[in-house]
Amino acid sequence: MLFTTPLLDKPAPGWKHDLPGPNESPSSEPCPPVLSNPPNHVDDVYLELARATLRVRGVSVWLTPFMFSLAIAAPVMCIAYILKEGAPPLIPSIFLVLAFTAALWGGVYFWRMDTEAPRDEPIRFNRFRRKVYVYRFYRDGLSPFSRTAWGVRTEVYDWDNLRAEACSVYGPMGSGGLIETVTLAVVKPGTHQVIDRFHFAHEIQQGEMYWAMAQLFMQQGPQALPTFPTPPRDWNNEDVTFNLARRLAPKVRWPAEIDLESRTAP
Repeated sequence: MLFTTPLLDKPAPGWKHDLPGPNESPSSEPCPPVLSNPPNHVDDVYLELARATLRVRGVSVWLTPFMFSLAIAAPVMCIAYILKEGAPPLIPSIFLVLAFTAALWGGVYFWRMDTEAPRDEPIRFNRFRRKVYVYRFYRDGLSPFSRTAWGVRTEVYDWDNLRAEACSVYGPMGSGGLIETVTLAVVKPGTHQVIDRFHFAHEIQQGEMYWAMAQLFMQQGPQALPTFPTPPRDWNNEDVTFNLARRLAPKVRWPAEIDLESRTAP
């Protein structure tokens, strides 16, 4: 069943409904033709699903030269004015400083978002350990030059503490556009108090089906999953010749200890 009032404290932004809990019956049946990607891997021990916080890649990287051009134009205009007229007025000077800062920030942010996010941000479900392993890319828009605020971290959660939420918000897409996602929340054991939350899937229908796959695998095993007609993508070695962002993106490299633990039984 789908819950029509929020179960969690606090619900995700744009909350639409909660999906069944990890040990409840799925609300939908996975349909391979509808899903964008087959599982990266499935065996008796663990299921790995592809995941990406960026839905489209390869566009922002081409905005970077434009943003840097704007950043360069601001001081050039200021210097040209000084050489011709002397000290510029206060208000235009403030405007040029703000334009330079915004353009430089935007150029660095767009470049790093498109090229530093890994080629995949997989999530692994280990049914014997009842653990979930998440390969997460962190970024901080307020600190586009930071080294520590950006990068990949691996997180480990208890399966029983995960909750799935369907969300929809209107984003800045021209005249406005509806952005649908399914997010996973981590709750404090025995409560509805959220202690962490992360993106799971784009589009509510696909997110519900991927969550149903995780439920079926964790509850019944790989035999409960549907058969996919296409083989898994090799995200690290796929041909990305015409996508500059994906060519520059780092490959998925799980830490050795986490990689071993997530793929094996206790």
